[in-house]
Amino acid sequence: MKVLIIGGVAGGASCAARLRRLDEQADIVMVERGPYVSYANCGLPYHIGGVIPEESSLLVANEVTFRTMFNIDVRLHCDAVSIDATNKTVELHYVKTGERVSESYDKLVLAPGAKSVQPPLSGIDLPGIFQVRTVPDAREIRQWIEQGTERLAGLYNYSGMQLVKPKRHAVVVGGGFIGLETAENLLHAGFEVTIVEMLDQVLPPLDKEFAGLVGEFLESEGIRLALGDGVAAFKQCEGGGLKVETQAGKIHPADIVILALGVRPNIELAKSANIDIGERGGIQVDEQMRTSQSDIFAVGDVIEVNDVVTGEPSLIALAGPANRQGRIAADVIAGRNSRFRGTQGTSIIGLFGGGVAW
Repeated sequence: MKVLIIGGVAGGASCAARLRRLDEQADIVMVERGPYVSYANCGLPYHIGGVIPEESSLLVANEVTFRTMFNIDVRLHCDAVSIDATNKTVELHYVKTGERVSESYDKLVLAPGAKSVQPPLSGIDLPGIFQVRTVPDAREIRQWIEQGTERLAGLYNYSGMQLVKPKRHAVVVGGGFIGLETAENLLHAGFEVTIVEMLDQVLPPLDKEFAGLVGEFLESEGIRLALGDGVAAFKQCEGGGLKVETQAGKIHPADIVILALGVRPNIELAKSANIDIGERGGIQVDEQMRTSQSDIFAVGDVIEVNDVVTGEPSLIALAGPANRQGRIAADVIAGRNSRFRGTQGTSIIGLFGGGVAW
């Protein structure tokens, strides 16, 4: 049996490792468009702030580990372009070489995750504006902060004069999970931090009363909240730095801007296979992680799951559920009768879950 897994972070990596433990003979191929597999993406904000000082601490395993310990064929910088569900093949594009190949499968697991929301705002591509999704993202942010620190140190010590050391400003656009974690770490890194959130509360999945308590705590720690006001544009200042203009006409200065506007399921690949998409925009799966194509499974941020409180479909972009779903998909492929019972979208435990479970 040949199992092809698209995506190698939380759900994909957990699925691959679990399946190998259950089936020593399966031919397992895992493809990942990025340079890393199996890393703790929930730890990225803490690497930015220096709480996790070494980048290597984010990496749970690498392609060599999967090959030597699990006999899994890992292909990095490899993008899945389209699926032919009738002939059971996936067109793969090797980014570095440009080569395109058709890879066959008996079972296919989709774990491509979600993509960051990036609205068409003026200036959104200016230097100093970042997202926090991958290890390279965190590396670029740390380098930007370090360069700014060196520049300020040079100004402070210029000609031996005792100058007033300027304060650095950070604007985080979005008050969700990643936005709050990144704001916390930028505060620890010495920035004055402002969170700009279009809604009138942080952490949209929470009840307003509970979210209000979180907001009060953030402000008590020195983080400014600009709620009920969306971003209109980003502009470069003449003397360096950025300014964030809001829909209400306010201007927030920034030496760095973090976009944390949420994510959307990466469903383009599923659409190429005519897989059913749910009302929330994620892939529809059953309790055993099967899609509408019986030999294709899907796990992680790309799927809709049942909220056990409301009974409604929901999108939960957290590593904990993704790891569990990946293991369930592996169980089912190996012949076990495992099922996913759903998740609770407003779980406080879920707010801080992360990493890759083995």
